[in-house]
Amino acid sequence: MGKKDPRVDSYIAKARPFAKPVLNHLRQLVHQACPDVEETIKWGMPYFDHRGMLCGMAAFKEHCAFVFWKASLMSDPDKALTRTNRTAMGHLDRITNIKDLPTKPIMVKLIKEAVKLNEDGIRINRAVKPRAKVEVPDYFMAAIRKNKRALAAFEAFPPSHKREYVEWVTEAKRDETRAERLKTTVVWLAEGKSRSWKYAKNRK
Repeated sequence: MGKKDPRVDSYIAKARPFAKPVLNHLRQLVHQACPDVEETIKWGMPYFDHRGMLCGMAAFKEHCAFVFWKASLMSDPDKALTRTNRTAMGHLDRITNIKDLPTKPIMVKLIKEAVKLNEDGIRINRAVKPRAKVEVPDYFMAAIRKNKRALAAFEAFPPSHKREYVEWVTEAKRDETRAERLKTTVVWLAEGKSRSWKYAKNRK
């Protein structure tokens, strides 16, 4: 049988009203697709383990996010995952209500595929794209680590999204500008936003 973590109950209880039904729905789907799943809290957010990291969810100021730990290895025949050009953390883009999610059968299928990857011992070869590595200054990480949500979002973003933030901050010519950009970066990351979220919003 699976194992629920009371810290996840507390996380959901503290979430904004719009987020609570979304988080409860996602939680239910994970347990339905993987009865043996175990809950935990990592980087200040609810995560689900089954023979290793499986998936996780988070609630931000205006949206929720859902992350598959091995999304890059999933087949995704229904094209439900958004792995590129994301305007928010996660593999299902911005989730503001349950209707934003793929249908229940598709979600269950995705979760079961993630379960099988772990049960088969399939690992992500993180050395496949060494050129994608982002050099992050110590002062940048020090600022982000002060905010658990910001750190979690930054760690979950693809290299391209990380690079956008790092370059925006480090390319500032004045110390004052750099400090202001870093402060803004922490705020936007804590809300699960990518560096280009404003432009993506304006294109809609």
